[in-house]
Amino acid sequence: MNYPTVKQLRYYIALVEQNHFGKAAKICFVSQSAFSVAIKELENILGESLVDRTNKSVTITNLGRETYIQAKKIISELSQLVDISHANKIPLTGRLSLGVIPTIAPFLLTKFVSKLQKSNPKLELYLQENVTLELYDKLMDGELDVILIALPYPLKSVEYSILFKDKFYLTHKKNSKWIQIKDKDFLIDDDSVLLLKDGHCMREHAINACHIKSYEKLSQYSASSVLTLIEMVKNDIGITYLPKISLDSNLVKQSNLEFQNLNENSYREIGLVWRKGSSRIEEFKLLTQSIMESIN
Repeated sequence: MNYPTVKQLRYYIALVEQNHFGKAAKICFVSQSAFSVAIKELENILGESLVDRTNKSVTITNLGRETYIQAKKIISELSQLVDISHANKIPLTGRLSLGVIPTIAPFLLTKFVSKLQKSNPKLELYLQENVTLELYDKLMDGELDVILIALPYPLKSVEYSILFKDKFYLTHKKNSKWIQIKDKDFLIDDDSVLLLKDGHCMREHAINACHIKSYEKLSQYSASSVLTLIEMVKNDIGITYLPKISLDSNLVKQSNLEFQNLNENSYREIGLVWRKGSSRIEEFKLLTQSIMESIN
């Protein structure tokens, strides 16, 4: 009996998630013709059509949806198998896939990646940037080994190691029209607060950590990146809250913005997260230590 290959299953998962042959082939780094052949071979092995093809769209059949669910489980189990083999090798050698969220990546990666690779020359580090939910899905599917995110965040079947607390600072343009000073306190209206759009965990962390009560009254404007957020504040469209790790970057230093300290509970936590029960836990703890030594 013939069985599907790992390559075929990975291609099929990509096809379902991208819902487009061309896009799926691109993220799998193969030509569309080779990709289509692999999907057709998978259908021949299973003896049924997994997708209905038209000129403009791809429709997943009922069997196709069940196959997708099982394929993700198989790939996840194979990843666990690789974890077991990695447990017997020298820590921080070979391939390591690390996912990082956009509100950490530009401020933290430059501080530790080069040092990590110099101290561990046999480490093959692969980086991927995305929002927390996407990284978590890829972690659980076995596409990523470990993710660097901001906590708290509701995740299941994971373990984590906290690196440090990342305080928030009230950030505004000098002499901003949105800021009033009374008895050395800064008074602001919630409708002047600019945050990242939904999907970025820094939005919820800022709302919770900075004790924004009327979050439904937040500014109608939102940003898709920290860069956009900073540009909006520079032009006094509103004020925002930035994490401490961003304040030392040239991006923020050159903005000539002003920063006000908040109470000690206004912070998020930065941590490494991996699948619960992973056999690489000791390696991830070493990675935690290495990152902390690089940024301190």
